[in-house]
Amino acid sequence: MDKIIRISLCLFIIILIAFTSVIVYRLATETAYLNSLSSTYSYKFTITTDSKLSNVTFFIPVPANPKGYSPIVAAYSARNIAGIPDDWTVTLYDTGKATMIRVVTPAINPPAAGTSAANPFTLTLSSDMKSGTIVNTREPINNSAMFYPIRNLQPVTCSPAVPAGKGTPQCYHYITSLYAEYQAAPDASVNVTSTIVGKNSWKIFESGSNEYVTATSLQMTGLRHGWETMTGTLTTGIGNYDTPLPST
Repeated sequence: MDKIIRISLCLFIIILIAFTSVIVYRLATETAYLNSLSSTYSYKFTITTDSKLSNVTFFIPVPANPKGYSPIVAAYSARNIAGIPDDWTVTLYDTGKATMIRVVTPAINPPAAGTSAANPFTLTLSSDMKSGTIVNTREPINNSAMFYPIRNLQPVTCSPAVPAGKGTPQCYHYITSLYAEYQAAPDASVNVTSTIVGKNSWKIFESGSNEYVTATSLQMTGLRHGWETMTGTLTTGIGNYDTPLPST
């Protein structure tokens, strides 16, 4: 009987030690995860042109959630967007369906020397900022910053270039809208692109992260006066989702 008691006691101690070790390990990893967790957005907007544009007005989609909130909106309000030319008047504009930036400038005038169709003039606006909450990288539509209004969202096969990591990326195509008004030569080529990356990163013994990426683009020729359709791509669920706490 004493032997049975001793064996039972030893087994209980072993189980207790194992259970305590698991709890301590979990607490340690959760603490490391929370202390190192950083959620960020990276935004870039680019206009390229091979010709002068005059009397320019753009209404540019700004990535925001359906309620209109986004760090990028706040950055535009505070003019904390790098690359805005001094002669641009930039105003936030709410259409009721989307948040946009109204850009007005007398002209976008590329340098006469060196500008061509093969070597267009480029203006880039960009900002990197922290998010006040964990970014939902698995389901950013309706939860994170996107280029609204989103129409004709369609799932597509991800390209081999998409980095899977330990996640399961999902890829989509969609369309959205941009307003462009300017005078230009009939053969003037103008390309507009916008990109937003929402990312969570942390370090538990080694670095980990997950993210989503959405981008819109539009190629135009000659003068413009009205709403244009931009094509969009969205890739969600990129990276590592094996974290000690529920993570988006």
